Amino acid sequence: MTSSPLVPALPTERAPDRPFDPPGGLAELRERSPLSRLTYPDGHQGRLVTSHALVREVLADPRFSARAELRHIPIPGVPSAEHPQPAPPGNFSAMDPPGHTRYRRLLTGQFTVRRMRRLTERLREITAEHLDAMDRHGPTADLVEAFAQPIPAQMICELLGVPYADRARFQAHTVELSRLGASHEEMTAAYLAVLEFVRDLVAAKRSSPTDDMLSDLSTTELTDEELVNIGFTLLGAGLDTTANMIALSVFALLRHPDQLAALRAEPNLTDHAVEEMLRYLSIIPFTVRVALEDVELAGELIKAGETVTVSIPAANRDPERFPDPDTLDLLRPPGSHVAFGHGIHQCLGQQLARVELQVALPALLTRFPGLRLAVPAEEVAMRADMLIYGVHRLPVTWDR
Repeated sequence: MTSSPLVPALPTERAPDRPFDPPGGLAELRERSPLSRLTYPDGHQGRLVTSHALVREVLADPRFSARAELRHIPIPGVPSAEHPQPAPPGNFSAMDPPGHTRYRRLLTGQFTVRRMRRLTERLREITAEHLDAMDRHGPTADLVEAFAQPIPAQMICELLGVPYADRARFQAHTVELSRLGASHEEMTAAYLAVLEFVRDLVAAKRSSPTDDMLSDLSTTELTDEELVNIGFTLLGAGLDTTANMIALSVFALLRHPDQLAALRAEPNLTDHAVEEMLRYLSIIPFTVRVALEDVELAGELIKAGETVTVSIPAANRDPERFPDPDTLDLLRPPGSHVAFGHGIHQCLGQQLARVELQVALPALLTRFPGLRLAVPAEEVAMRADMLIYGVHRLPVTWDR
């Protein structure tokens, strides 16, 4: 057995002049040892994994659990319950099989070819509508407010059958749930507000079902509590993540004019470009697992009960898997990035997220060929205070 280095805290600070790179120190840790000992904010002694191979190994190993009541959170500012409880029924992302398997099977069946085709057609319409609105009110806009946020918000509304006019009831609260500086009371209030919204929605679907995912699920054996927690999980997962990927991708392209020119010159490059953006930007900082038994990993013994944090950005910049990993290269062949995770908990809505990026990005760049930043790049407000990385605002302008 080897001895791994001790990390007093998970690196989270990003260099101001390198907004697209992972927090400093992760690459050095990965080079020294892909497995480090990590001290968690609550005093727990666990591990940090920073290599692509080990991240995939941990996420694919059933001996590492996703159960909510076992794990420790690796960053301060995310309130933890004094007495952790198991995930409520329906919150499948924080469960292990067989509970996770049951919910996952029910939900996977909802992402049908027909529904995805219909959503893609609708996505093109929604994107065109927002581009028209930008053009009318331009030639300047905050791309987050005018484009990146409303498109995935409307898509998740249509997927779940949420009246789009009601989006303001949940959108601010879902963003609040990822704010690192929020107090336990603020987080609880936001959580309860979204839960109440979804509870009302489930009741409406039970009484008057429509052609959407929640209505379809309401005809299964799922209880109201399960439906509410499934809706809550999907609502949060499908909103803030894709919105930040759209905005941060545009920012990255505007800061890499050679890559922007390549994408404009070759529209068929879009699929490659989206996969490279997902790898390069890695807006989800980490995920955690807990050893259910003693496990040997990279020549070391992970003891039962230890929390293992896997760094998504570090894995996606691993030179052992991705040559010249710190370079944005839209011509890079799609590889096995872990932006959507890996194993049985891999993101359920990843295909919808891909489609949103594949439609939104080229449509924006085609509509506004002169798109550029309206402020100096260093003035763009980054979401360093949020769990999901991105930009708070992205002021852009274009030629009439």
